[in-house]
Order: sequence, then C-alpha cells, then structure tokens
Amino acid sequence: MNLEIRKLTPDLLEDYLHFFETDAHADNKEEDRCYCVCWCREDHRVGTDFSSPEKRRDLATLYINRGTLQGYLAYYEGKVVGWCNTNTKSDCLNCISWLRFMTSVKTTPDIKVKSIYCFTIAPTLKRKGIATALLARVCKDAADEGFDIVEAYPNKEFINPFRDFMGPLEMYKRNGFIVQEEMENIFVVRKPLKS
Repeated sequence: MNLEIRKLTPDLLEDYLHFFETDAHADNKEEDRCYCVCWCREDHRVGTDFSSPEKRRDLATLYINRGTLQGYLAYYEGKVVGWCNTNTKSDCLNCISWLRFMTSVKTTPDIKVKSIYCFTIAPTLKRKGIATALLARVCKDAADEGFDIVEAYPNKEFINPFRDFMGPLEMYKRNGFIVQEEMENIFVVRKPLKS
C-alpha cells in the first residue's frame, strides 16, 4: 500500500475533520465520534465540555489551530485513511484522558518522551499496515527531534475495536518496543531512540 504520512498542521484541518466525520468511526455510533480531543496537551482540570460530537468537533478545530492536538494523518489515493495521536508526554499530563486513565504511569522528567495515545484506521483498511507505517514515522521524527524514547500504552486484553485505539501489543513488539511496565489494564511499552 502506497501511503503518504503527513504531520497534522492547521492547513490539514478539513481533512482531519472529514476523516472523523466519515471513515474514522464508520463502525461506531455517531455520538461516539471523539475527534481525539481528550489526548492533547490542553489542561483540562478546569472543566471542558465534551458532551456532544459538535462540541468535540469545535474543540478539535481550536486545538489543531493552536497546535496542541498533534499527530499524523495517513493518506491513500489522496484520502485520509488513518490517524495517530502523538505528543510530548510531559506536555500531556493534564489532558483529560491522562488524568482519568494514566496517572499511575510513571513519569521521568529527565527523559524526553514522545507518547503515542491513539490510532484510528478506516474500518475497511484495518490490518493493512497503516498503523505500522504511522508508528514508523512517529519513531523516525521523534529520533530526528531529539527524543530519548517513544512510549505507548496498549491494552492488556482486547476489548473491542472502538476501545482498543492504542494499538496492539504485538505491533509494538514487532517494531522494537519492549514492555517497560505492566499496569492493571495496560502495558507501558518503550522504544529507545538513542544508543
């Protein structure tokens, strides 16, 4: 599959929104449309309204224009077919999803960590290597940007396609990640970028 991977920038906003309104959640209910706004470097301790797809869409627009929602879009034949949400771990410790699910994951302030929070792949193109291609790009760019490691948080057990957005453990292992820590429901996996 000949993919083009592009880093999310404000000029790709319409592509991003269109993907989340069509293929990203084609196998879920419309009200589940997340726009991936809960995994970004916004401080959500003050309370943010995520109650509807329309409000999440507005937040996505704001966050992408601010540069706080970061990641990569995968294009196939000119159309977005995949998304990977990734950001600097230390910048995301106050995002709503981190505060709800990840506070027990250890932080290491002396190590520059690029975290992977989410993969969303068009349902008709799952298991075609799109997430792996996105993962490779994240690792390459993180190394080029001086990060020490890439870290991710796959579920320990498969739940369902909508809830297993962090990617499968086996994909990470095949790509040089090792299990750093085992939590109640997730693994913390890391790939060192410097020797």
